[in-house]
Amino acid sequence: MGRKLMLLVLLPVTGLLAFIALSAEDQWEEADTLRTFHAATEVSFALTDVSDAVARERITAVQAVLRPGPRTRGERAAAERATGRALDRAVDRAASWTGTDITGVLAGVGRGLHAVRAGAEAGTLSAHTVAGRYAENEDALLDAVAALESGRPTRKAGQAADAHIAFLRAVEAAERERADLAVLLDAPSDRRPTATGRWPALEGAELDIFEQNTSDALRGELHSVQSRAPARAVREVRDLLDAPAPESARLPSYEDWTADSQARVAALRGIQDSAARELAVVAAEDRNSAETRVVRDLVLSLGVVAVVMGLTLALRRSITRPLGEVSEGARALSYGELSYDIRYAGRDELGGVADTFRELRVTTERLAGEIRAMTTAIDHNHLDHRADVAAFDGTWAQLLDGMNGTMASFAAAHGRREKAEQELASIFELSPDLLCVCGLDGYLKRVNPAFERALGYPGDELLTRPFLSFVDARDEECVRDGLARLDEDAELTDVENRFLRRDGTELWLRWSARLVREEGLVYAAARDVTESRRTASEQAALRRVATLVARGAPPREVFEAVAAEVGGLLDTTAAVLRQESDASHTVLGIALGLPEEIERATREERREAGRKAIREMTRTRLAVHVGHAAGAPIVVDDRLWGFILVASPFEPLLSGTESRLADFTELVATALANADSRAQLTASRARVVAAADASRRRIERDLHDGVQQRLVALRLELRVAESLLGDLVGLAGPSEASDPPSRSRSPGPPPELARQLTLQLAHVGEGLDDAFQELLQVARGIHPAILSQGGLGPALRSLARRSAVPVELDLELPPERLPEQVEVAAYYVTSECLTNAAKHAHARGVEVRAGIEGGVLELVVRDDGVGGAETGRGSGLIGLVDRVEAIGGRLELGSPPGAGTTLRARLPLDAPATDG
Repeated sequence: MGRKLMLLVLLPVTGLLAFIALSAEDQWEEADTLRTFHAATEVSFALTDVSDAVARERITAVQAVLRPGPRTRGERAAAERATGRALDRAVDRAASWTGTDITGVLAGVGRGLHAVRAGAEAGTLSAHTVAGRYAENEDALLDAVAALESGRPTRKAGQAADAHIAFLRAVEAAERERADLAVLLDAPSDRRPTATGRWPALEGAELDIFEQNTSDALRGELHSVQSRAPARAVREVRDLLDAPAPESARLPSYEDWTADSQARVAALRGIQDSAARELAVVAAEDRNSAETRVVRDLVLSLGVVAVVMGLTLALRRSITRPLGEVSEGARALSYGELSYDIRYAGRDELGGVADTFRELRVTTERLAGEIRAMTTAIDHNHLDHRADVAAFDGTWAQLLDGMNGTMASFAAAHGRREKAEQELASIFELSPDLLCVCGLDGYLKRVNPAFERALGYPGDELLTRPFLSFVDARDEECVRDGLARLDEDAELTDVENRFLRRDGTELWLRWSARLVREEGLVYAAARDVTESRRTASEQAALRRVATLVARGAPPREVFEAVAAEVGGLLDTTAAVLRQESDASHTVLGIALGLPEEIERATREERREAGRKAIREMTRTRLAVHVGHAAGAPIVVDDRLWGFILVASPFEPLLSGTESRLADFTELVATALANADSRAQLTASRARVVAAADASRRRIERDLHDGVQQRLVALRLELRVAESLLGDLVGLAGPSEASDPPSRSRSPGPPPELARQLTLQLAHVGEGLDDAFQELLQVARGIHPAILSQGGLGPALRSLARRSAVPVELDLELPPERLPEQVEVAAYYVTSECLTNAAKHAHARGVEVRAGIEGGVLELVVRDDGVGGAETGRGSGLIGLVDRVEAIGGRLELGSPPGAGTTLRARLPLDAPATDG
């Protein structure tokens, strides 16, 4: 045993090995931190390149806004391309970075740059706004760089990172000052602002941080840059702007400031690159140093492990056998094998352990006997059995006491379970919903009374027949699919299908089910939704019919739709009938809904049932239900107009069917009233137009037969007077010239007076001719005679000849005459369009096209005038709309301003007749 004790001295060595391992782990974590920091600096350098490119693009964009020109636009385009390349490189570098979302930052910067470029290119942004938008993207990049370099694995690396970030912000402040002063110096001297920016102070503060953390070499290089001419020029401008009363005359020009600030920023960029290289060198040195320490300590640890392994092998040779035997006995005891015997009986510590395990085996056998007795009591429902705690000591006694407590708790839980089962059974029995338990073999295991009442089967029959035998044949495949989904998802909700009652009627059930695989059972609950589905179907059918009525569909279409909807809703035959004056009935819409052979076989039975229902409705004027038929009367203006009738060829209709039909009769009555109102309105408008046309014809006839004939008669009498006066002058003139005066000759008018009378009569004759022609034009305008004599084609050609605007005709009219109201409407539409084209549209040409297509005369008049015509401005187009619509036609006007006017009229050839 002394040799064993000597070997135990190796335990401190093992502790040392653990310490070395922990130290190596810490060093490895430190090295990993340094590697992460080194990778972060590489990503931050890529972001720095993007920041520099954005800063250069900003000044070129500001210059392009201030001094637009080919050179500045070219410089801006080159800067944008450089920024794009820097962004691509940064995105590639950030792709391998697993820390902060650098890719998202770069994507946001890309979107921001795109927005400010678009605004600057469009000229909607000022130079100051452009500089501010670029500054927002710069801030995002610099914040990302600061976040990447925020890790400070060593003091030296932290100082280098602080110096690098501070110098980046100082250069950014100088860049912003450069852009702001470029905007200021570009403005006229009398409108320059006097306030200075905050960028010099920010730059100075950041440079102070840089000098505190950087090396002496970079500090000296900064001082050298600050003493050069560009830096001095920048300081002079700052001093001028900081003066209480800045002297604008002493400020440099825009070009001088751009050159000086650019040179100074370029020098600062050089120091920035040196600071970045210094940070990279520090990060690489720290990483390499940490990795070297990790390797060295790992080698040392492996050496210690080798020594410990050698000592362990030596120890194993002396204690492995007895310890293995004891371990095997303990393992057998832990597995519950109480027959295993430990043979080792040495007088050392291992021997004592072996004796202890042998005693433990005896105690365990006694404890197992108590547990078996308690298990037997539970199996026989003797929940009042308790173990003998007094026969054991210590932990074993506590264990048995705990088991007795568990037995008492189990007895109490068993009582609560029995009570809960009783309550659940009560709920199961009283629930109005259908509850059931189904096995995976397809048979019901348990159903509640609501299930029996809903289907009408006794409980025994429900449990002895397959579940699918109660399902409607049309839904068997749907139920199988639902069971398949239940097997996949273990839960199914809101599934509806049809079941068959014992009396053959169907009902709709909405199911929710859950599969318990370990029990091999499906627990399901269902609700009868037959009535709600029937109500929803009825409302949908009523909505469809109401939509037809509201849309103004023809009554025949409404009748057919009502019959189809009622037949589909009740799954039977349906018809809409009109009551004639001789008590006969006309079928206006019908839906059979039956196979042809069944329809023929049950026709007489359905007709007889329908006749009974009609007689009852005629007598009572109420909805009735007579056996296999049901109906509801259609009443219009307190007059029995007709019926909606349904008849079933097989079984009697359900009660309440007649009340469901009453809703449809109201819609039919509304459709009839609407159709009658529309017909009366159309006839009224047609009569107004016809009366106007008749008045025009009467006025034209009165002018022709009255005033026009009177003017012709006066003109003939005037011509006779002219002839007589000419003869008189001819007779008097020669006698005065050649013959001596004679007492026997009648004296005539003086020659001069005769000539004046002749001229006056000629002038009056010309006036009568003009009045006659004007009266003829007025008569033709009131009602064109050529339209009555030759038809629409010659009338349109006459309009084209008389038009003040050139007209191109394209007429494809039949040789036979069209209805008079159609020809008149087409003539006046064309006449009004030609008049508007000349007076208002100032058109250079008009195209008139007319043709027959599908029983409709389509007339199109198109001009190339100024457009802008509207029917609602009180023009003659209002009268055209009334005339066209009065005969059932349609008028469409398209007249965009500046694009001419197109008028399209569609006139049905079967227009409603009008009384003259």
